[in-house]
Amino acid sequence: MNFNDYQEKSRKTAKYPAIGDPIIYPALGLVNEAGEVAGKIKKIFRDKGGEINAESKSALKAELGDVLWYLAQLATELDLTLDEVAAYNIKKLYSRLERGKIHGDGDNR
Repeated sequence: MNFNDYQEKSRKTAKYPAIGDPIIYPALGLVNEAGEVAGKIKKIFRDKGGEINAESKSALKAELGDVLWYLAQLATELDLTLDEVAAYNIKKLYSRLERGKIHGDGDNR
């Protein structure tokens, strides 16, 4: 499956409340789900010595899927495709790599 296929198929399940601007719900959901990924990783290191077993990996895959869903909905609300977001990001990263600016802070490196 490619990004645009996922975005189109996932959109059929995008039933969320109207709470003002349509980017609000998916933006908040994205942050929430990213936090759940971080929480699961924290617990892997706290409780399992950092060992990612099959159960942990499956749980992380589910949470990463939720992150992807919210990302897809937010991109759709912004009239962007995931393919164009991904392509833009790779172009930006390769530019930084070529200029020796992969490390560091700031958006405009």
